[in-house]
Amino acid sequence: QVQLVESGGGLVQAGGSLRLSCAASGSIFRINTMGWYRQAPGKQRELVAAITNGGSTNYADSVKGRFTISRDNAKNTVYLQMNSLKPEDTAVYYCNADIVPSNWGRVYNYWGQGTQVTVSS
Repeated sequence: QVQLVESGGGLVQAGGSLRLSCAASGSIFRINTMGWYRQAPGKQRELVAAITNGGSTNYADSVKGRFTISRDNAKNTVYLQMNSLKPEDTAVYYCNADIVPSNWGRVYNYWGQGTQVTVSS
């Protein structure tokens, strides 16, 4: 079965940096768009950044200029470099990907388990 596993979350001081990683594993034929979402307590889950298999990117207005999404197709991994972190960035960050499994020729959407990011002031 296909699964996504995130890593790299933690506690950081305002103005600091963190790098999140998400690795896809299992019987995978192709990975299309990969992205990062976040959810703070009492708030809706929101898109942070996304990247297509062609390299096109989208960012939430609140993180433009501070966060950078990238991917390593050979490793089936997507990254989120987070710089100049603010307390309002505190949330659980979730990896998301559109994947075609090897045994079925259609796209399925997958979610990771989430990783906590806490930014202190």
